[in-house]
Amino acid sequence: MTSDLAIETSGLVKTFGDTRAVDGVDLAVPAGGVYGVLGPNGAGKTTTIRMLATLLPPDGGTAYVLGHDVVHEAAQVRSRVALTGQFASLDEDLSGTENLVLIARLQGYSRAAAKQRAAELLEAFDLTAAARKQVKAYSGGMRRRLDIAGSIVVRPDLMFLDEPTTGLDPRSRNQVWEIVRALVRAGTTVLLTTQYLEEADQLADRIAVIDHGRVIAEGTSGQLKASVGSGAVRVRVADPTDRPALATLLAESLDAEPVLDSDPASLSFRVADPTVVAGALHRAGEHGLLISEYSLGQPSLDEVFLALTGRPAEETAPATNDPGNDPTRPTAEEVPA
Repeated sequence: MTSDLAIETSGLVKTFGDTRAVDGVDLAVPAGGVYGVLGPNGAGKTTTIRMLATLLPPDGGTAYVLGHDVVHEAAQVRSRVALTGQFASLDEDLSGTENLVLIARLQGYSRAAAKQRAAELLEAFDLTAAARKQVKAYSGGMRRRLDIAGSIVVRPDLMFLDEPTTGLDPRSRNQVWEIVRALVRAGTTVLLTTQYLEEADQLADRIAVIDHGRVIAEGTSGQLKASVGSGAVRVRVADPTDRPALATLLAESLDAEPVLDSDPASLSFRVADPTVVAGALHRAGEHGLLISEYSLGQPSLDEVFLALTGRPAEETAPATNDPGNDPTRPTAEEVPA
């Protein structure tokens, strides 16, 4: 185990029957900051997290968390980490205050100290107004914030956040992002799994791209984008019915395959020579194809994932018998304040 790494794995494997959910994952996560694990549903992200958090035993390879072997020193790992899973692990019949006081009491706080810590967290997470309401009345964003608050009643040295913004609206997602940044400023290392490319781009210092249980690329956002080896031109046509004709014309002019966005008026291309773009767009105008907007720059992380795997990151993978979505999280015992 290297001393400046929060997590180090080598050849990590987990199987469920005939399914190899994690297939030889190697990770080196520096202490401090946010490390992103990016991949679609079914890629093996949650299973990897559960092994690192000592909730699942590995079937092969080694893993060290904060210097401790996850198999032979599981208690030491659990004493220093927290896990917020994909689903809020809260008692919906209790209020926000009651949930946090319960967690604090379980972790050794006195009754008075537990109430004080709950009040501090509710204020920090902008939940004071809803403190006495039952959690069943909370919005999705409020539940997620309360769930994260419960994970840091005692501040962990390392926090696992497993797809923390899945299903949230943009405002709630931004609130969670600010919480993650605040955790890092306070000294917590964060391992974040996500299938949202923008989220990885916004938060992560380094990103591991995982697909079918394997790490297929690793680096900073800029390094991953540069690895595609070309620029990207994104075009939006004024009339969506013109997109097929524009795709054909630009494919010929740019000698590149079009990538059709979910927006029916948009498409993009990876281009080796950006100097040919202006001529191609001028040619489109000569053919009566009106372009409302365009941009030229580095590929997006969406395009990086497509280049690496041959399919979009949002494409849902087949379901497996992987129990990785179980929201159970380890108890953080005897963690120093």
